[in-house]
Amino acid sequence: MKRRLKKFFAPSDHPQSLGSKFREKRFKFFEEFFLKTFQKGKVIRVLDVGGTEAFWREKKILRKREVHITLLNLSAEETSIKNVTSRRGDATDLSDFDDAAFDLVFSNSVIEHLHHFDNQVKMANEIQRVGQHFYVQTPNKYFFLEPHYALPLFQFVPKPIARFILTKTKLSRMQKWDPSFAEAYLEEIRLLSFGEMKKLFPGANVYFEKFLGMNKSFVFHNMKG
Repeated sequence: MKRRLKKFFAPSDHPQSLGSKFREKRFKFFEEFFLKTFQKGKVIRVLDVGGTEAFWREKKILRKREVHITLLNLSAEETSIKNVTSRRGDATDLSDFDDAAFDLVFSNSVIEHLHHFDNQVKMANEIQRVGQHFYVQTPNKYFFLEPHYALPLFQFVPKPIARFILTKTKLSRMQKWDPSFAEAYLEEIRLLSFGEMKKLFPGANVYFEKFLGMNKSFVFHNMKG
């Protein structure tokens, strides 16, 4: 039972976690809009800011459209899927790329990891500069469960108390966090509200990811419905 609960509350990249199930449902929404937005007959250039090759593996859009995906992270990774490449870069500075260099800029649960709002503004501006279309997902600051720690209202807990809970107890994901890893997360994560996202992506369409009738996360995009 304990093992099952640990998997259930594991991060989204664990296939048996609750977060993974939400991610799969969210991607079905993305695929539907992607196939409506981009027709067959041309190479679709996608920049995935903060993404991984594993995320795209076995996705049907890679079979239904000719897609080239560039993964952008603080360090490059080895890739094996055809038409998926990886490069080192900074989400707040995409100056290596020209205006409208990509048909789509995709980002899933990344913009909240940029320490402060100024960096989030820079990332949003760069995404809209280099992408003809964009799809940006982020957790809702005011959802009752903080998704990175799987603890209720943890985003409002003072850092000294949060640090103690993470490193001295097993309340978060049924494990004690490594102190350096916990510190890094506490410093880098800044959740965004709906109002802040509207300022970052004015005029965008919004998909609300719901849980128990509440907004768990938002997707701001300008793809066809």
